[in-house]
Amino acid sequence: MHSGGATVRQTITDSFLIRILSAVLLSFLALSPLLANGARESGATSNGIYNPASAQLRINLPALIAELDRANPEIKAARQRWEAAKAIVPQVQTLPDPTVKLGYQRMPMREPLQGAMYGIGQEIPFPGKLHLKGAVAQREADRIEQEYLAVRLRLLMRLKEAYFDLHLVHDSIEIVERNKILLMQFEKTAKSRYAVGQAAQQDVFRAQVEISRVLDRLAVLDQQKESLHAAINRLVNQPPAGPLGTPEEIQMTMLTLPLPELSQRAEEFSPILQASAKGVERGEQAVALARREYYPDFDVSALGLHNDRINEHGFQVMLGIRLPLYYTTKQRQAVRQAVAETTEARERLTNTRQDLLFRVKDDFVQAQRAERLVAILRDAIIPQATLALRASQSGYGVGKVDFLTLLNSLLTLQESELELHGEMVAHEKALARLEEVTGGPLTNSGSLPPGNGARMFGSGERITERARHP
Repeated sequence: MHSGGATVRQTITDSFLIRILSAVLLSFLALSPLLANGARESGATSNGIYNPASAQLRINLPALIAELDRANPEIKAARQRWEAAKAIVPQVQTLPDPTVKLGYQRMPMREPLQGAMYGIGQEIPFPGKLHLKGAVAQREADRIEQEYLAVRLRLLMRLKEAYFDLHLVHDSIEIVERNKILLMQFEKTAKSRYAVGQAAQQDVFRAQVEISRVLDRLAVLDQQKESLHAAINRLVNQPPAGPLGTPEEIQMTMLTLPLPELSQRAEEFSPILQASAKGVERGEQAVALARREYYPDFDVSALGLHNDRINEHGFQVMLGIRLPLYYTTKQRQAVRQAVAETTEARERLTNTRQDLLFRVKDDFVQAQRAERLVAILRDAIIPQATLALRASQSGYGVGKVDFLTLLNSLLTLQESELELHGEMVAHEKALARLEEVTGGPLTNSGSLPPGNGARMFGSGERITERARHP
């Protein structure tokens, strides 16, 4: 009997240890996906390899802008085009190179004339032509300068848009990952209630479907993140596959400049419009130059002569006049060409102005819409959706709310949070486009009295935190 009791106690002890080990193993398997997700969020690099150093890497917009100005090849190329255009101006204002003349003459006469000839010749355009050529070249250089400024503003706008989009993707990943954890909790609750007959099996299946949809959404967001990394690296002349950190929280800026003032700034300072205006000025100078081509040019030459027979020196001075004999097919057609090109430039200027004012109005109303929606989402919809989710969680736990209501509450909150961040980013992108068409930052106008311009609405982090924890 004593031996049998010891055997029973040993069996009970072994069974208890097996149960403990099984519980520990199951707990580890259940927590491993969460640990993997946490590792991926906190320290995974863009290629999926965990790197603790990269977890702390943050990128900020001013540093990216400085790198854009320093390294972008398109900006460098545009600047070199401007430098080349400036170098043309002194060339066309300078007289043509003189010609040195050397020769030998022999004239059969009773007293033969023979000997060396030497001299110099200079072509002299009609007065005013060189000045007009310089004016045309200068207007062209001014136009290319404005194009260079427009290229920089365009690339700056694209960099800001990519940066803000990357910020939205990172926020979206954070929101979706958080909701994935909640869905896993919902699945666990549904399984527990189904095990005791308090819920239908379809609740478990629906939770699993939503978890799979979340994984699908995360895959799309990860692809968008990598594409935006490549786009930003390309703009700052870095390898597209190079590493890039997490954007800092954006600051949402309230636009207080009225639409008429924005339109006026666009007409006065936009490089795109200024380039078109310089094109019109160039055309007008080209018309004046084409009309001046009706006047003749001159060719002055001076020659020295040496007569070997009598050992005497002489000289010869000549004035040549280039006559516009074929003016009907040359000078007149050149005037027609210059007038047509100037008319084209004026029409292009009108079209550019109309397009510019449309873009100002469109971006202005988009910024206004985003400001209103951010206020509604932050102050009303998200707090209400958060309370509804908490109530649904409590109700489902005691069987007063069905699973579909709980799931809809979570999805409503998720979409509202994503919409909030999307509208914040849309607002900042609209301001970036306004800066491009108005010629620079909206807050640094010397013509504006103190207090105007843009005022801070609040950091994106504070808005996000208020939206998550009302």
